[in-house]
This record gives sequence, structure tokens and C-alpha cells, in this order.
Amino acid sequence: MPRVIELADDAVIGLAECTDAMASRGFDPADEDSLAHAALMLRRLGNDAQFLGDMVVAELARGNRDLQTDNSYGPEVIMLARPDTGKCFLRANIWPSPGEHMMRASGSEAFVYGLPHDHNFNFLTLGYFGPGYWSDYYEFDYEDVHGWQGETAGLRFASRERLEPGRLMLYRAHRDVHAQGPADALSVSLNIMHTGTGQGWLDQYQFDVERDQVAKILTPGSSETFLRIAVGLGGAEALDLAHRFARHHPSDRMRLHAWDALASVALDDPARDDLWRGAEGAGSLMVAMEAKARRAGLRA
Repeated sequence: MPRVIELADDAVIGLAECTDAMASRGFDPADEDSLAHAALMLRRLGNDAQFLGDMVVAELARGNRDLQTDNSYGPEVIMLARPDTGKCFLRANIWPSPGEHMMRASGSEAFVYGLPHDHNFNFLTLGYFGPGYWSDYYEFDYEDVHGWQGETAGLRFASRERLEPGRLMLYRAHRDVHAQGPADALSVSLNIMHTGTGQGWLDQYQFDVERDQVAKILTPGSSETFLRIAVGLGGAEALDLAHRFARHHPSDRMRLHAWDALASVALDDPARDDLWRGAEGAGSLMVAMEAKARRAGLRA
């Protein structure tokens, strides 16, 4: 399960001071001094019980002008500092209870409840307000997983815990898995999120914990979408690029998306079957297993 950080400190800092401290020192979870500094800053920010409410009221008072325009997440996430603050950024997460209107209107999946997953980044989290969300925690060995749907994940159950107020934890990339359950009452957590070069190419998974399997990859990027559009619009150059990506791209995920793009413009099912047969022998175990599933789907 995530690493619990025992850190007692009564000092209080505001958001600006915390942001400045993180911008000057950065956040490297692999460096114990950097981790300790970030944890201390998050603890001290969390000791300010008023800052988040004041920030939300100030933004609401301005109407819709400039309201979280840099937020690429959903409305359940409040961006506190931009991702350029020392290879990390700060955010607050809202965790509704089953009785909240937002939960009934949007459904549990909008808040990642009931979707067991790992992360392709490290982050610190602190229980800030409310009783906190529940999690069933697991661990797995990322290096042993290739990522095809239905692959055995090797999940090891650790514990069931709640992110209680003041609890400080480090979620470890590609190791900690959690299946979140709703908070018993409206809750908020504060996060310091680590960012790094190439992070988007590292896969994040959703799991089927009952079957101990990989359910799907959660991290498709814009490059995959652009490739699919380029191939769909036609043109020899786009097809040539897709063929090269399908066989030689360093990311298995991109290879699979390239094969999918090529299959989408194949003339008929026999042509798609022939394409996926070629994918089975293209040098990627993940792609080979997905190709077998695609061929089975064509025969069904």
C-alpha cells in the first residue's frame, strides 16, 4: 500500500508560500530529502483550514471569468498551482459521498470510485477535509506486466484504509494499486503531483481485481488520436507512418494504436484478419495477444 509518512508539525503556510517552496526545491520522490521537504510543505499547507474555501469563494465571486482555465481534469479537481512549479503541481480533489447530488448526477465512475488502478506518476496526498475516501490497496510488479487485456496482473492485497484528516501518504508509481470507495461524507484531499519527461509514455492500468487481470490501459495520449485521424483521412504518408509505428515504435501502446488505425481502413474482415495475423508476429508480446483477441472477434 502507499507509504504512510508520519510527520507531526503545527506550522501553517499559505498556498503562495507552499507554491514558492515547491518551485524552488522541486519534488523528486526518489530523493529522501526532496520527499521530506515536499511532505513538510504539504503538511503545513494542510494546517491552513481556510485557504481552500477562501480560494473557491474568490473564484466564484469573479463569475465564470478565468475560472480554472488551466484545469485539464474534471470539476472534481481544483488546480492549486500550475505544472511548471519545479516538475510538480498542486491540486485539491473533491470526494463526494453517495448522498451528494454530484454523485447521483455524475455517477461513481466520474470520481474513479470502483475502478481499481495504479498510477504512472508518484504523488503525495493529505486528508484535508471530511472523513476521507476508502481504498482497498494492492501492490503489483509493473515489470512483470505487458499490458494486454486479460493478462494476469499478480495483484497482492495489502489492506483497506481511509484517507483520514491529516493522514499523509506517498502513492508510488507503478507499484501501488487502489480501488477507491466513496467517502462517508463530502471530503477533500490535497496532492503534490510529480511530473517527469516521458511520463505520458509509461502505461497506467485499470485492473479486474476479482480475476486478478489487467482490464485496460488508461493512458492513451494525443499522439495516438492524431495518428488515427491521419490514417482515417487517407494519404500514403500517413499509412507509411502507421506501418512504421506499428513495427518499430518504442511504445507497445503506440504500436497497438497504429495497428488499430490500419485495421480501421482495411477493406473487409479478411483484410483485417490478415493485418492482425501480421501484428501477431511483429515483435511485441502485448500487441500479439491483443491481435489474437482481435482475430477471435472477427471470427465470432
